[in-house]
Amino acid sequence: MVKLSPNFEMAYKGRKLETSGMENLDIMVLRTLLAWRSAGQRALLVTVVRTWGSSPRPIGSIMAMNEMGSVVGSVSGGCIEDDLIDRHTKAYSSNGAMPQGAPQFVKYGISADEAHRFGLPCGGTLELCLESDPDPASLSELIQTLAQGQLVQRHLNLATGAVSLQLTDQPESLQMSAEALVNTFGPEYRMLIIGAGQMSEYLATMALFNGFAVTMCDPREEYRGSWQVAGVRLTHEMPDDVVREFKADRRTCVVALTHDPKLDDLALLEALETEAFYVGGIGSRRNNEARRARMMEHFDQTEDSLKRLRGPIGIYIGSKTPAEIAVSVMAELLAVKNGVTLPRDMAVAQAKNDLEVVHNDPGLPVCGVLSRS
Repeated sequence: MVKLSPNFEMAYKGRKLETSGMENLDIMVLRTLLAWRSAGQRALLVTVVRTWGSSPRPIGSIMAMNEMGSVVGSVSGGCIEDDLIDRHTKAYSSNGAMPQGAPQFVKYGISADEAHRFGLPCGGTLELCLESDPDPASLSELIQTLAQGQLVQRHLNLATGAVSLQLTDQPESLQMSAEALVNTFGPEYRMLIIGAGQMSEYLATMALFNGFAVTMCDPREEYRGSWQVAGVRLTHEMPDDVVREFKADRRTCVVALTHDPKLDDLALLEALETEAFYVGGIGSRRNNEARRARMMEHFDQTEDSLKRLRGPIGIYIGSKTPAEIAVSVMAELLAVKNGVTLPRDMAVAQAKNDLEVVHNDPGLPVCGVLSRS
């Protein structure tokens, strides 16, 4: 995450910046920036504000850089970061200067040569806002508000550099006018996994790398006791109680992986009462049909009330091992998080049904169904 400018690599060899590990990247950037500014270091907050054509990072992406050339976050695949480091650390080492005053703007990839030089695909162009020495008090307030699970709009006055914060209840894309830049920051995405086990460990590891705060719930000591993934909060209460206390919101997913109806079913029913963006349970097509039947028979559920319940979870990639199944589940979960509608034949149940039709009728063309790979 953190890299040093070649100019300062030897001087700072072996030193590490203190970050909080695998957490939401924006929060990591803000925490690191706050640490620099609180220590009296000069620093820049860099935001992607416009893109044309293909772009390696979306609008609203942020990175921070201090006077020594240390960087956290990303606005490209690396080449633009290197240019910013080189440009500003050279200026600082020669005369102690970094940008001051009102925010500045810089464009990359305007010409084909620049696009090639900076690794921008297909002649893409992006514009960055460079914000000098953000106020530590405002950064601290923003981080504390995010830690409380709030969505926050950060308003940057483009004439003065002054910042104000405003709570919001709707995620929004970055907005920019002649007067202000408004970027909406959200709290960490959270994943609640019901049930410890090998697949749960793989899924938790991938979730951590994707910026989720992960909680694993399993009242069974024989499963929970062998858990080996660091950075995951463990709890042993009954899953339905944990879901209630978790207060799942639109940045939360709940995944039940025990195969035990006594643990999975009640937790999933509680999760369906929340705003969680993803609620799903492991199991075969038959087991998922049985689960829905139980819920309708014993818990007064209907097809409509179970519409948000996902299962079999994951996308069809022909997965067989726990690691492959976890990849499948994580892929579906990220697609839902990012608002991507997956093709119908990527759903596990649909894909397997299609394959069975072909196997049962050798006369049908195999090219009409989803590949196993």
